[in-house]
Amino acid sequence: MACGNLLEITDPSWKSSSISADSLKSIWRDRRASNAFLDLSGVWRFRELLPAPDSPDQVISLREGNTPLYQLPQASRITGVSRLYAKHQGMNPTGSFKDAGMTVAATFARQAGYRWVACASTGNTSASMAAYAARGGMRSLVLVPDGKISWSKLSQALDYGALTCQLRTDFDGCLRLLQELVRRAPVYQLNSINPFRLEGQKTLALELMEQLDWQPPDHIIVPGGNLGNSSAIGKALLEMLDLGLIPRLPKLSVIQAEGANALVRTLREAGGKHLVSVQPETRATAIRIGNPASWEKAVKVIQATGGACDQVSELEIAQAKAEIGAEGIGCEPASAVTLAGLKKLLRQGFVKPDETVVLVLTGNLLKDPDFTMEFHRGDLFRDTVNQRDSASLEPLRHPPVVLDATLKAVIQTLERAEKRPEKSDPSHPNA
Repeated sequence: MACGNLLEITDPSWKSSSISADSLKSIWRDRRASNAFLDLSGVWRFRELLPAPDSPDQVISLREGNTPLYQLPQASRITGVSRLYAKHQGMNPTGSFKDAGMTVAATFARQAGYRWVACASTGNTSASMAAYAARGGMRSLVLVPDGKISWSKLSQALDYGALTCQLRTDFDGCLRLLQELVRRAPVYQLNSINPFRLEGQKTLALELMEQLDWQPPDHIIVPGGNLGNSSAIGKALLEMLDLGLIPRLPKLSVIQAEGANALVRTLREAGGKHLVSVQPETRATAIRIGNPASWEKAVKVIQATGGACDQVSELEIAQAKAEIGAEGIGCEPASAVTLAGLKKLLRQGFVKPDETVVLVLTGNLLKDPDFTMEFHRGDLFRDTVNQRDSASLEPLRHPPVVLDATLKAVIQTLERAEKRPEKSDPSHPNA
């Protein structure tokens, strides 16, 4: 665009439609029992509020969306927030929230006749794009920072047939190169600067409100990386309020890692007027981004909903990740900033214990198993500035136990474990 800002899709017909809010809710609820191709998607089920392809046959879907909303009883005890939930986008087909946007963006790429789609990625976008490109009969090009993404995520892109280039730079360098490429070659960019991506991702909020019987929570807390997801959720909340689907706005808050805190610094040091870029460094690789593309949109939705933006340390992320894992659901490190951030917002008084809070978990536990294994083995912070302080995390670790292959050894191990308090025991120091 001439103004240099990102494109955003708006459709006046959504507001001028003769379909009432109650009718929309009924239509979307009825589709949950349908086996029609579009209705099986938790994204396209809400198609009245999405851009319409020329034909339903153009839609590329892997039955994305339809992700669970979990109660978090152990995290409730830890934080004191009795009504605490997690919307787990890691339960999407490729294991992250990216699928909700990719189904829409890939559909319009195919409709436009592109043979090649491309993205710069810290991992999750590449996995999602490669899967949807393969499903839609297109080819995919992935640019990733060499040595700075999880092998699990990279393996997905490889398996889905992507041409994968590991560049000796960071994510922001990959994105800059990609933007040069798409100006010179017939390649369609599918990063979150693509407005169709955000349209798909906003259905997370629609589905969440439906799961809560259209009664908004007081707070929705999301991780902040490239900031497309928080922008999409905020856009959906404003549209739902405008259409009468919800009676009020929840506060949308964004949490970043201390080492990748561009939005935090942008708000604190520049009042949200210009981006303060950073050199990102965090083990939460999905949000290791120093020059977020959607920062302006994120600033607007935080301000529009009265939300907050804060940062958490690597130790806080690791602790929160283990605490979410103790719920039996698990997530990748970037998702855990939400629980860590909630604790900080509670201490500040921004969130009250009697309020309803939803944490958005963006990626599956299996997206970064190295982090999990290093944490439980006690290696995650070895030879780092956090090594001494990480001793406080010891009660949360569950390292594998190597034994002789005898019944006696196993029974003795069981007996020792029986004497240790369970993490779910309220008397346990980490409960």
